[in-house]
Amino acid sequence: MIEAAALLVFPLLMVFSAFADLFTMTIPNRVSLVLIGAYLILAIYLKLPLPIVASHLACAFVILLLTFVFFHFGWIGGGDAKLAASTALWLGWEHLLDYGLAASLVGGVLTVLIVEMRRRDLPASILAYKFISRLAEKSEGIPYGIALAIAGLLTYPQTSVWARLSGI
Repeated sequence: MIEAAALLVFPLLMVFSAFADLFTMTIPNRVSLVLIGAYLILAIYLKLPLPIVASHLACAFVILLLTFVFFHFGWIGGGDAKLAASTALWLGWEHLLDYGLAASLVGGVLTVLIVEMRRRDLPASILAYKFISRLAEKSEGIPYGIALAIAGLLTYPQTSVWARLSGI
């Protein structure tokens, strides 16, 4: 039972963070906190070797430092930085490159779509939706948490945590 629930925690939090960023341009801190807590509980439950857990923690810390540099320069939001780091905790060094590549590709497509939408005059009926109106604002950022979440969902099934939980 705990295995089934654990298999859902990461994907559900990724989906939640993507929609939260889409609709509010904010990723709540509790998402990252629950991701961290759930990983640590799972590490204990699955009896992951301490060197693996330490390696994943180091990966998350390095990504947090890197993404806060990005945040400092205004390239990403603070929620994006925390989501990337807490996702890196689950993925570890061995899947970080795949995650980064997927996030870059999905983020590039997302950015092109939003920039293209901003170039067009959208009908008032569509702009009546607050989140679409905000996305259409040229002064607004890009909800990059969507790309981070999709990349996390694409990468997660390759991880050792997924393999241990699903019995693969």
